[in-house]
Amino acid sequence: MKKKHLVLAGAGHAHMVTMAGIADFRSLGHEVTVVGPSDHHYYSGMGPGMLGSGYDPEEIRFAVRRTVESQGGTFIRDTVTGVAPGRRELHLESGQVVSYDVLSFNTGSHVDMPDIRGNANRIFTVKPIERLYQARTEILSLSQRQDVTVAVIGGGPAGAEVAGNVAELLEKTDYPAKVFLFAGRGLLAKFPAAVRSTSRGILTKYGVVIREEGHLLSITDNLLQFDSGSTELADFVILATGVHPSPFFRKAGLRTGEDGGLLVNKYLQCPDYPEIFGGGDCIWFEDQPLAKVGVYAVRENPVLFHNLKAFLQGDALQSFDPGGDYLLIFNLGHGQGVLRKKWFQISGKVAFWVKDWIDRKFMRTFQ
Repeated sequence: MKKKHLVLAGAGHAHMVTMAGIADFRSLGHEVTVVGPSDHHYYSGMGPGMLGSGYDPEEIRFAVRRTVESQGGTFIRDTVTGVAPGRRELHLESGQVVSYDVLSFNTGSHVDMPDIRGNANRIFTVKPIERLYQARTEILSLSQRQDVTVAVIGGGPAGAEVAGNVAELLEKTDYPAKVFLFAGRGLLAKFPAAVRSTSRGILTKYGVVIREEGHLLSITDNLLQFDSGSTELADFVILATGVHPSPFFRKAGLRTGEDGGLLVNKYLQCPDYPEIFGGGDCIWFEDQPLAKVGVYAVRENPVLFHNLKAFLQGDALQSFDPGGDYLLIFNLGHGQGVLRKKWFQISGKVAFWVKDWIDRKFMRTFQ
């Protein structure tokens, strides 16, 4: 069989099993190249905990370059900016063009940005996760010298987790500090009432001020303007609002879903270009919309690994089953969590302990 070239665009959660199995592809005679923006990939599920100083950066990251190169693969530290599916070419920010026989996308998503004017040095996004460590360092540094106000924007799980962990971080300072959570029209609005009320109770207990009067329109230096007409001053802003895939799928003429994600069928495969696959936040699953949560990327792992190998070898593909309800756990800082699965819910330290155990087990598997 002719030697073929598999390219993994992005080193996210959905590619973990495939990257760990690069040696399998190599043993079959295929070349494997992984493109990623960093030598490490940070696990998003533990990002808020790193912000709150519960974890060190080394505890929540995977050594991508080492994993790839130790198995005979090629790692390119770069960012994907486009794809030419007709020519089977992947275009990178550096100008490099990578040819492929089979391509899999796991390029994640980016945070929606408001109108920003003036100094943006203290505005951070929750993605990439590395930005949260930079935020932690700078918030702690300023809080040792003066009062600090941190505004977290976003009423979803990311906003709630970030706000709670910032509140924990600022307990270590000598000066007074304020943490605002601007939750749009409602905190955790898409979740059951019990999850909303329990999360609100934990956050407010530890000093987070929750505001729900509108969405952020613009940031001018340290002034936040909301569509309700209200304003607020903040020393730091952390954006944890909605996320969307990169626009390069649409620009390439590939079919996409409502959010711009690469449309894939039940095999996690592009219907028009069967040599293209994808997983994680950057795809739109044709059979049913999937929430932008890491659990689906983790579930996609073994299917992507099998299907990439099967396509290269000319074997049968496997269907991806998203599964039923997933275990929902929030880390709200101070060792407090909220856990829910169907009708069952617990909160407090036990919920956090369960999340911490699951996350550390996942890390051990791939570190």
